[in-house]
Amino acid sequence: MGCCDKDPGFLASLGTAFEMAAVEKVEEQLASLRIAKRSAPSEEPAYLLDIDLSRPAQSENSRFVAVSCSNKSIRVYNRETLHFLREYSSHPGILSGVRFARACDNAVFSACSDGTVKCWDVRSATQKPVQVFSGYPSNVFISFDINCSDLIICAGTEKVEQDTFLVFWDARGITDCASSAKEPLGVYSESHNDDITKICFHPVEPNLVVSGSTDGLVNVFDINKDNEDDALISTCNSDSSVSFIGWSGRDYKQVYCLTHDEGFCWWDTAQLDTEEPITLLRVLDVRDSVCAENQSLHYMVGGLYHEKAEKLFLIGGTSTGNIHLISCGTDGLSLVGTLGGGHSATVRSFCWNLADESLLTGGEDAQLLLWKPRVVERSLTKKASLKIASSVQKRVRVRNSSLKSRKK
Repeated sequence: MGCCDKDPGFLASLGTAFEMAAVEKVEEQLASLRIAKRSAPSEEPAYLLDIDLSRPAQSENSRFVAVSCSNKSIRVYNRETLHFLREYSSHPGILSGVRFARACDNAVFSACSDGTVKCWDVRSATQKPVQVFSGYPSNVFISFDINCSDLIICAGTEKVEQDTFLVFWDARGITDCASSAKEPLGVYSESHNDDITKICFHPVEPNLVVSGSTDGLVNVFDINKDNEDDALISTCNSDSSVSFIGWSGRDYKQVYCLTHDEGFCWWDTAQLDTEEPITLLRVLDVRDSVCAENQSLHYMVGGLYHEKAEKLFLIGGTSTGNIHLISCGTDGLSLVGTLGGGHSATVRSFCWNLADESLLTGGEDAQLLLWKPRVVERSLTKKASLKIASSVQKRVRVRNSSLKSRKK
């Protein structure tokens, strides 16, 4: 057999071997994560509920970290040192996340239960947002995202009376620091019948967005379509209240979700037009499926897709602050490693940075931690336990039937 006439079976097995080696290397890197930096204790401790990194401009490293807190504030830190830079605290309601723009790394967005999405310039200490995106009367936003081209913002509402909405805005103009309030482009109102807990735009396709709800449904939309019925590409049922959603797989053709009762569902939308089943894996309770050595798994936080290894991982933890990294395969879940010695209470948020294989985590101990592979924390003095009482207020649903304006 000539050198160019290799057996196809041999080539396939060789490719599989390389893929397995790449996955093993990434799993080793994840398991080797150690604390590189800790943020200094805040004067007003609060739960750290969501984290996002500014996108790097060209070859530069990301400069900022934004964190939404249970005390209704957004805190901004230096990405490398975790030094505190500033705080935006003029929010009248509960925050539901933070997201940086892709093309403008100083623009960060936040959604609020007062029915607005605001854009802040992290270079400025002023408490006034540079842009306000206003919802309709009675909107209570509990989820949001901005698409990869920075053109469209979408926010999800709590159910009010019988109404639940995905609200859309044109986000253009944020880099011009326009100060006027923007009205919605329209809404989707028929695809969910309960609180929309999560929204996630596709990483590279600006017209695709997935939403998750306490009604158990995970819906994928193509917002380029003329109406909501045509826009709804697929509906996947998790049979439980959705707590986290994301995209995964080569070309991000897969979607997955975690549920509030710690379940996991994983679907392949590339199979929609075939006879093959779209469900890749369904786990009723991840805590029962993954056995951690000498320690239990209490809750799930979210997931991350590692592009280089083309592998999906889940993140969970314990009430004492240990973080479990879990590998996902169609044959099941397996524990990759446990990160300990960092948090002293439940971990509530994380952000993965593929550029340097680092992980940011935030918790109920009010600590923001930066983890990197095989590093040694310079300050060996571990901070005292900062577990604090929750300042998260119980949401009060607004009862107002005046919301009639909608667009399919």
